[in-house]
Amino acid sequence: MGTVEDRAERRQLLNVAYRLLGSVTEAEDAVQDAYTRWYGLSDGRRAEILSPGAWLTTVTGRICLDLLGSARARRERYVGAWLPEPLPDRAEWDGTGDADPADLIVRDESVAMAFLVVLESMTPAERVAFVLHDVFRYPFAEIAEVLGRTPAACKQLAASARRRVSAARAPAPVRADVVRRVKEAWESKDIAALVGLLDPAAVMTADGGGMVGTVLRPVEGGPRIAHYMAAIADRAPGLELLERSVNGLPGLVACRDGAVATVAAFESDGDRVTRIWVVRNPEKLRPWAPQPS
Repeated sequence: MGTVEDRAERRQLLNVAYRLLGSVTEAEDAVQDAYTRWYGLSDGRRAEILSPGAWLTTVTGRICLDLLGSARARRERYVGAWLPEPLPDRAEWDGTGDADPADLIVRDESVAMAFLVVLESMTPAERVAFVLHDVFRYPFAEIAEVLGRTPAACKQLAASARRRVSAARAPAPVRADVVRRVKEAWESKDIAALVGLLDPAAVMTADGGGMVGTVLRPVEGGPRIAHYMAAIADRAPGLELLERSVNGLPGLVACRDGAVATVAAFESDGDRVTRIWVVRNPEKLRPWAPQPS
């Protein structure tokens, strides 16, 4: 495999792995593991493989499947809510691109935080079948190689996953002007304005991983969320709020002394915010760290 092909293939594998795992770091590790196995083959064995890309996809999918299985046990011990790792748009920060694995991941509706949270509700096999078929259009015959099941069984898994997606309320893409008004109200601690911007049944979920302080259970109801946000502003003076893309959609980033401390993603019904996902776990904010020049 030549350099150009390696780069294009790695980009594709990272895109698959991130959607399967919800983590840039774990996706990069899974892809690296797949390449290590590829180069660990003998020259003769590699020459027998007609489609290295298909082989790498199968191996990456199996690695992700194993990780998804073990993740369930790990998340039982996780402190508080577990959320997917948010994706930055590096060009918004320093005008660069492709300097980090996160920059190789395509931002579309399949990486929106709302979509990734729905994927978390699936079994590992459902998630693999759905992502590979419905998102990346891999045939069920190839997915069967990943899951070790028949194509018919894989088709049933994808259909089951599709029902989960359909059952979830389809959110409207959050508008930048709505996020901007949330930012302004938050900065001014204007509770009335925040309540007006939040759906009465809005839910805020935070992920600190037990490493930083945050609520361990979702905060439900627009008024409760508004008061909580105002209390945070009181307790954390010096935070700078920035409007930044989060997983390809308008979001907010809170910085302290130039370092990203919090990333917030939003879901809306068009005019009001219905969901807020707040990621504060420092390990999940590594892709947001300044890149070396």
